[in-house]
Order: sequence, then structure tokens, then C-alpha cells
Amino acid sequence: MQIPFLNRLQSLSGATINKVVPAGNNPEHQEAAQILQRVLEGLPELVAAAVVQIETGQAMATYMTSRDFNPTKVAGYNASLVREQYKVLTALQPGSDEQLEEIVITLPTQLHLLRILTNQQQFLYVAVESRDTNLGIAREVMRSCE
Repeated sequence: MQIPFLNRLQSLSGATINKVVPAGNNPEHQEAAQILQRVLEGLPELVAAAVVQIETGQAMATYMTSRDFNPTKVAGYNASLVREQYKVLTALQPGSDEQLEEIVITLPTQLHLLRILTNQQQFLYVAVESRDTNLGIAREVMRSCE
């Protein structure tokens, strides 16, 4: 149920949890929110997710299950990681047609995946608990949500 007062109260207490939140109202932000909604349908146990612009590090839309894990705070760092990986690939294979598709970061209890979207200007960031989600399933869901 949507109660304006309660929605306003929740927004004052910090970032919105358990809801896909676009960073704005333009079509690009809405498309990013739709991508996250599809990811959430495929990975309901998702910890956090975001669609991020590679060049600026700005989150276009976010989703989180805890205020302690805010993907907006790490969006810029992840964008830097993607930009640096592009530099590495260019240094290793100058003039190659190879394209960066994804970066996988494995932690003892979590998986963090960054998948470059087909427009090559944004990436999809997903964090899941490794006990809840298989890496292959997470990768396939991300691939199918573009």
C-alpha cells in the first residue's frame, strides 16, 4: 500500500531498501530500473545491484536489501575498475576486436559481478551471497536481462 506520509518518512531515514530506485525520471534512468527489475525477478535473493555509467561512475538505478550495503557508494569505484580493465586489455592486445564482457569478484561469502551492457557505456553491478546463488546462474540472469 502506498501511503505518502510513510514513503516520505522512509526517504528521510536514508536510502530506500527492497525497491528498485531510478536516479532520475528520464528514459535512460527508467530503462536502467527496468533492467534491475528483470535481474531481481531472476535473482530474488539479490543483496544489491546497480546500473552504472562507465565514464562518470554515476548510478542510473539501484536496488539494495540493507542500508549497510549501498551500491551507490561503490558505483564510482566499480566504474574505475572497469575503465582500468579496458586499459589493461588495450595494453595486452592493441588493435584487438576483443570486448570486455564481465568482471567477477569472489569473496568468501559473496559474489560481485560487473557486466558491460550492450551499449558499452554502462555496466550492471550485482552482489549476491555465494551460499544463495550459483555463479553460473547469476551470470546467465545478468546476460539475459540486457
